[in-house]
Amino acid sequence: MPLKVGYAPLLLRGLLAGLIAGLLAGGFAYLFGEPHIDAAIAIEEAAAGHSHGDQAEISRDTQSGAGLFLATGLYGVALGGILATAYTLLRRRLHTTDTRAALGLTAAALLGYVLVPYLKYPPNPPAVGDPATINQRTIAYLAVVVLGLVAVWAAVLAARTQTDDWRRALAATIGFLAVVTVAHLLLPTFDEVPDTFPATLLWDFRISSLGTQVVLWTALGLIFTALLARVPAREKVAA
Repeated sequence: MPLKVGYAPLLLRGLLAGLIAGLLAGGFAYLFGEPHIDAAIAIEEAAAGHSHGDQAEISRDTQSGAGLFLATGLYGVALGGILATAYTLLRRRLHTTDTRAALGLTAAALLGYVLVPYLKYPPNPPAVGDPATINQRTIAYLAVVVLGLVAVWAAVLAARTQTDDWRRALAATIGFLAVVTVAHLLLPTFDEVPDTFPATLLWDFRISSLGTQVVLWTALGLIFTALLARVPAREKVAA
């Protein structure tokens, strides 16, 4: 059964879990993502004929070091707060254990908020992308994020219409894929990768970007679940 815990203890645990998860994701990005960004920046600088360091107010070393961990840490804290809030609002409706509820919410977020947008609009490194289309790309990306979350919700609603486990799984899959398919067909496609950009570098950058998100959300779910199990009895409240 879900824990009967006040919002403040859950929020604090969510923020702490998010901070730790964000720092872990920052470490992954530093080790596996930053080298690809540096390589892409070198290509961009060679094409432009000048160095980013000549114009940047913050050095590249600071951006890829302290700046990276600060950004991922703050991002993780924000996501941890959102997870704790979502858990507080939905835990009584989920009718499951704390572990399944917390991990289920993070898995749903990873699926709808990360994977669905990633498949439609995978991230691009520096030197890739047309500045003239940035507004269109931003709007389209936000739209696919919303539709990704809608797809997850459609899967939940479809699953609730069935009683058998395999039928629930099938209904959820159909509901999810229906929304995702419509979203991917209706939203515009942007193919702005230069022919001269190394395909291997583009692939490695996108895989490392996805890996960072997977590390972040996986760690967030596991740590938040572990912290839930350590809620002191005095923090439990009546339903």
